[in-house]
Amino acid sequence: MTPLSEPERAAVLEALDDEHLAWATYDQVLHDFGPVRPFLNIRAAEARHIGALEALCRRYAVPIPNNPWIGRVPRYDSIHDACLAGITAEIENAALYERLNAVTQHPDVLRVFHNLCSASQQRHLPAFRRCASRGRDCGGNGPRTARG
Repeated sequence: MTPLSEPERAAVLEALDDEHLAWATYDQVLHDFGPVRPFLNIRAAEARHIGALEALCRRYAVPIPNNPWIGRVPRYDSIHDACLAGITAEIENAALYERLNAVTQHPDVLRVFHNLCSASQQRHLPAFRRCASRGRDCGGNGPRTARG
């Protein structure tokens, strides 16, 4: 097995950082508003994304960092606002993976990047768009505002 080059190593860690950020953000939304969709399902998906990237780290002996984003993410005034931010984040995620794909030739890394990007674009982005389309009344079991 050919080791990762330094740019490939950095790409895997950048992808992991982005998935950590997404997980922590969606976890904060759930903390603020309760077990609301799509955040409940997407947070679980982000945990699987993190697991796939951590498996690459283990395979290539890349130290796995802790999630630096827990407690350091934006908070939203409503689920609607959080869904709008989710749309932006998932669009940016696609651009991230397109850029990261250009730095590796390892088929396993490319496969993981492709799978994570596909999940983001084919599942998460549409879910956030549906949530945002419901307007300010999109539901949840928690308070409508979470500041304070």
